[in-house]
Amino acid sequence: MTTTEVEAELIRRFGPEVTTEDAFGQPVADVPAALWTDALEFARDGLGCDFFDWLSGVDELEDGFRIVAHVYSLEGRHHLLLRTLVPRAEPVLASAVGVYRGAAWHERETFEMFGVVFEGHPDLKPLLLPDGFEGHPLRKDFVLAARVAKAWPGAKEPGEGGGAPSRRKNLPPGVPQGWGPNA
Repeated sequence: MTTTEVEAELIRRFGPEVTTEDAFGQPVADVPAALWTDALEFARDGLGCDFFDWLSGVDELEDGFRIVAHVYSLEGRHHLLLRTLVPRAEPVLASAVGVYRGAAWHERETFEMFGVVFEGHPDLKPLLLPDGFEGHPLRKDFVLAARVAKAWPGAKEPGEGGGAPSRRKNLPPGVPQGWGPNA
């Protein structure tokens, strides 16, 4: 199937609720969160996208979290990128594990890194971070403690030069005022 044919099939199935675009020769479909699993099932059964490649999230600040899944048709050799948006205040989305079993690991990672809860996931628990870790490190509002605990790159080592460069007095980008060991 060509990109145009994939886009036409999606619009035929879901109507105006789904918007499509061509990104570098591959179809991208934006679906409402309520149609997430329906769109994945249609991609698998209707478009022949039998290979689940990956799923992740993007922090879009006030807009919420964009969840993105890439699927592929082994027979038809076409790709499809499905995207949906969940609100920041309540980041909950239906799990894709019932459609693609391979989504389990990816949803666990996205849950841990962004805080998006996948309803219906069989084992939604932390995957990568140490026990007791607080926060979601891929959110744009997450403070990177290493930026405060360690000198910013480019700073001279102790004993080198004639004093600290002026930029050492400022906090690194992304660190709020009054945060860190010297606050």
